[in-house]
Amino acid sequence: MTENAFTRRDNDNGESNGEDGGRGVGRMTERGAGVAGGTVLVTSGTGKTGRRVVERLTALGVPVRSGSRTGEVPFDWQDASGWAAALRGTRAAYVAYYPDLAAPGAAEAMAAFGRTAEACGVRTVVLLSGRGEPRAVVAEEALRGAAGTVEVTVVRSAFFAQNFNEGALLDGVLGGEVVFPAGTTAEPFLDLDDLADVVVAALTGDGHAGAVYELTGPRSLTFAEAAGELGRAAGRPVRYVPVTGPAYASQLEEFGVPGPEAGFLAELFATLLDGHNTATTDDVKRVLGREPKDFSAFAREAAGNGAWHG
Repeated sequence: MTENAFTRRDNDNGESNGEDGGRGVGRMTERGAGVAGGTVLVTSGTGKTGRRVVERLTALGVPVRSGSRTGEVPFDWQDASGWAAALRGTRAAYVAYYPDLAAPGAAEAMAAFGRTAEACGVRTVVLLSGRGEPRAVVAEEALRGAAGTVEVTVVRSAFFAQNFNEGALLDGVLGGEVVFPAGTTAEPFLDLDDLADVVVAALTGDGHAGAVYELTGPRSLTFAEAAGELGRAAGRPVRYVPVTGPAYASQLEEFGVPGPEAGFLAELFATLLDGHNTATTDDVKRVLGREPKDFSAFAREAAGNGAWHG
């Protein structure tokens, strides 16, 4: 999946395998020379990943157009009529699709976005995708097929570590019980700062066109192990409570998630958390020249910033 309130969706309300096409380590160029000084559209500029990308591009001196449903630059995945206005005059775009690249209609939306981007003269698109998601790959290919001359880079992400302090799992940590249908499967949680650095490198540097990066943290942890590390960092007991997919869907519905979306998420988690995504990759290091942040370091930083003082 890409990024949803429960995993990897870049909601513009702020809710939240080594394959790289044969390219080597990209080079981040000074002051965004990789996009020829042109403006970059960030489609979900206030989301978990989007705001980090905006901050980094701004620090590099790259002009940024931060899109959101209600912001100064209107951008809504459910209303294609505004896409051209948001893209016109830009040289590159960071695309974080809502609700999810594996969701029904995502491939059609990506094809439409690709055609619009090419028509508007966009040169580079960096797409946030999900690791190990066959249906997301269909959407990726729809974008590539429709974008024509636009250079497309795909960044496939593991589960965000920040789901525990910025996403839907925050309440569970605060309450001492993280309820999730992961069983004993281990996941190589990715820190969003690492993801944003890779995205910015792909937007501003050379050697990334056509690449597919699969990003993970440096080690895999079960949700029980992650809960233990969160508890130690937060200074309070936190335990993992495994549930079945159907039970989790029912719980989501109790919290107001529409039935079809709740069922979709539960089914998606069952697909993702079957062990095929457990292995780590070295793509963060290959792109950035450094190791990704460890989950324990994320937990200490989040605790130090007061994430779990509530």
